[in-house]
Amino acid sequence: MNTATRRFEGFDVPNSEDQIEALRDCIEQRIDELLEGSGEHADLLNAAMRAGALSAGKRMRPLLVMLVARDLGCTSPALVDVACAVEMVHAASLMLDDMPCMDNAQLRRGKPAIHVQFGEDVAILASVALLSRAFGVLATAQDIPPVTRTRLVARLAETIGTQGLVRGQFEDLHGGARSPEAIAATNELKTGVLLGVAVDMAAIIAQTGEEVARSLRAFALAAGHAFQIRDDFHDLPGNDSAVTGKDTGKDLGKSTLLVSLGLDEAQRRLAGHLTEAERHLVAALGIQAGTRRFVAGLFARGGARLRFAGGAMPFADSAATHAHALSVN
Repeated sequence: MNTATRRFEGFDVPNSEDQIEALRDCIEQRIDELLEGSGEHADLLNAAMRAGALSAGKRMRPLLVMLVARDLGCTSPALVDVACAVEMVHAASLMLDDMPCMDNAQLRRGKPAIHVQFGEDVAILASVALLSRAFGVLATAQDIPPVTRTRLVARLAETIGTQGLVRGQFEDLHGGARSPEAIAATNELKTGVLLGVAVDMAAIIAQTGEEVARSLRAFALAAGHAFQIRDDFHDLPGNDSAVTGKDTGKDLGKSTLLVSLGLDEAQRRLAGHLTEAERHLVAALGIQAGTRRFVAGLFARGGARLRFAGGAMPFADSAATHAHALSVN
């Protein structure tokens, strides 16, 4: 059993920020172990893989895997490896998105993008290697029945391919002028699918029923739309890249909901998506779920902070204030 798994096996569902940080540290430590290189393997390729996967980040997707699974009553030691596989895919997708032939971003998470640090050739190869490593981690995860491992691998493959991340990035680059509905469909593929696979994997490993799984997928879809709109606000020219941790203004010339609908309607849609996310998450996990508190905290940062009293305020209660704060900062 790996060090990170030994440390957190069987612990209670996190209820505090300190416990969330402990989970985040667990994920970070396990990624470090999974990508450890030594001797002849400690080369530039390995360094780029580690830089992409271990750079500072919220770890939202792997935390969702672990929190949702634990809210569903699952405390399998394999959770951390499943979560790390999802994060490796996310890291690989960011490395490719930042390439000059894609979004041409120079900054990611407050540091030079991987292709800036290591060169375009190394960045491409490192992203492919991270994807390969993610599937290897899933395929060899301990404490998971073989049929469940097969389902996890298949689900992750669907997420990456022509009906997932790859399709979303292609449409974003080549879609041209699009309707709000087409933009929203692309956003589902760019952002929603990785949130969806996180909750799907938690449901699979927890062996939950289909009704709960459907509610979790609906939550992930709504939350993905909300996060994308929030990111569009972050990308407005004039926002401080030192705060966002990445280049701003990179979506200029692209079809976004802010461009298509305007700020006021985008704010209303953000509030609506948050309301939907809240409703589906409560339906799946209950009002006291640790996942709910975690997601509320993510949306509270940078805008009005949500207060919890006798159950917690819905995500959407501060959505308009939050979106306004992003639009004027």
